[in-house]
Amino acid sequence: MKRLGRWWIATLPVALVVLSGAIWFGHRGGNSTGSGSEHFVQPAKRANFVVNVTTTGELRADKFVQIVGPSSQESQVFQTKITWMIPEGTTVKEGDRVAELDRTPAETRRQTVNLEVQKADAEFTNAVLDSALTLAQAREDVRTAEYALEEKKLARAQAEYEAPTLKRQAQIDFEKAGRAFEQAKKSLDTKTQQAAAKLSISAANLQRSKHNLEAVENAIDEFTVHAPSDGMVIYLREYGGRRKGVGSNYYIFDPVVATLPDLAHMQSVTYVNEVDVHRVAVGQPVAISLDADPTKRLTGRVISVANVGEQHPNEDAKVFEVVIDIAQADTTLRPGMTTANGIQVRSVANALSIPLRAVSIDSGFLYVYKQSSDGIARQMIEAGETNATEIVVKRGLTETDRILLDPPSKDRVTRTIRLAGVAATSSHR
Repeated sequence: MKRLGRWWIATLPVALVVLSGAIWFGHRGGNSTGSGSEHFVQPAKRANFVVNVTTTGELRADKFVQIVGPSSQESQVFQTKITWMIPEGTTVKEGDRVAELDRTPAETRRQTVNLEVQKADAEFTNAVLDSALTLAQAREDVRTAEYALEEKKLARAQAEYEAPTLKRQAQIDFEKAGRAFEQAKKSLDTKTQQAAAKLSISAANLQRSKHNLEAVENAIDEFTVHAPSDGMVIYLREYGGRRKGVGSNYYIFDPVVATLPDLAHMQSVTYVNEVDVHRVAVGQPVAISLDADPTKRLTGRVISVANVGEQHPNEDAKVFEVVIDIAQADTTLRPGMTTANGIQVRSVANALSIPLRAVSIDSGFLYVYKQSSDGIARQMIEAGETNATEIVVKRGLTETDRILLDPPSKDRVTRTIRLAGVAATSSHR
């Protein structure tokens, strides 16, 4: 016959071998023979029976203010490192220095942009000079064409009384001079428009380069990160649970350096194994204690259960994030503190329960040893819910029964009492 262990906990037939077996063998060395006084005896009890899923969690604030560094992409400084941070847990005032970022990438970018500004400025100056020379020449061409037109006009007037051929030639020369004058004016208009367009492009390039330089310089000023409000500095957790601190990478698309939590409203974030997560639901009550102060007792309730599991390092099974809201406001609570959470997943009112240690299994049926008028009887039971230490007895015992926590020697068992209609348990269920 075997003692049952904790394989019952997931479902009724899957409960007790490891825990109870270890305890049983530990006691049988000194308690398997002799009088009944050598065995621990405990009465069955009737009370509200609670089934808990026990987890370890970590405190965090429900609300917090983010401390951020430069986030503008205009500077094109997309990544750097954190070179200094104020110690975690420090209370700061608004405007206090919290962190310093490595300025090397920004300084390199500033030098590059500064050269672009100088180049754009030179190109703009050249465009102004080229336009001035081109337009001056075009205006001179207009005046020259105008003078030529005036000369041809006089020549035509003088040829009014000349031979028809000379008169016709003078008219042709006048018309040519007129067309040359009109062409010179159109050329001046075209070159004026071209100059304006060229100057506009050069000015825009210069303005853009200056804007880029200003963006880089503004970003460099933000490389000294200040607190946006009063509060206690708490480091940010990165992927894998590591805290963002000195030496961590900083990205402008993830500009949060640290947080200033609201300590008046705290939560415990925990992870439940995939075997137990189906029993956890929003609204379930939670008993909470702190590793830092085991005497402190808090209460809470489950406010969210993740739908998708995570694979954590050094863990074979997947776990699901569960967030627990803490009911009490306590100024001694700090983000990052470790909590022990007892999530009440089920409760049985007025249930008869006995220690898990007292239950044995034989051929798939559950038994306990109880004191009776004629000695010690081996009593079959029909069991219900279990928790970490106790099991509910549906049939087979009453409140008046006194049970042995450890099995006696076989010669002291006077009889076996079986129950009808009890199905055998199976460790494969």
